[in-house]
Amino acid sequence: MAFIGNMYGRRMAGQQAGFSLIELMIVVVIIAVLASIAYPSYQRHVIKSRRAAVEACLQQHAQLMERHYTTNITYVGAAAPTCEANLANFYEVGFSGPVTARNYTIQAAPTSRQPDGACGTLTLNAQGVRTNSGSGTLAECW
Repeated sequence: MAFIGNMYGRRMAGQQAGFSLIELMIVVVIIAVLASIAYPSYQRHVIKSRRAAVEACLQQHAQLMERHYTTNITYVGAAAPTCEANLANFYEVGFSGPVTARNYTIQAAPTSRQPDGACGTLTLNAQGVRTNSGSGTLAECW
């Protein structure tokens, strides 16, 4: 006579071990909800870190412009701003308007791969004035 009981964790005859389809679907739904919460937060963090990198690039180029000015007593003839190659996919960096003997403005405009509606185009001029074209405040963007 065969033992069919479940007294000590043994399987009863005819029962299968594993997860049901309902249990698996519940796990999938939970993972999807967690991913839908985490992904936008991750995207905001990536945009913010790229913005910080391009801000550093603008400040670095402003320092180069000041070095050029102290050597030549003019901003005219200074090299055009360039940033790291990985930022070129996300920001277009260059002069905004003409470079004069006493003034310049450099800007970083986000491309379509960097959807930065909060800050938009960042600018920095010869007087050190920082601006942004987006809806965010200057303190949030710089």
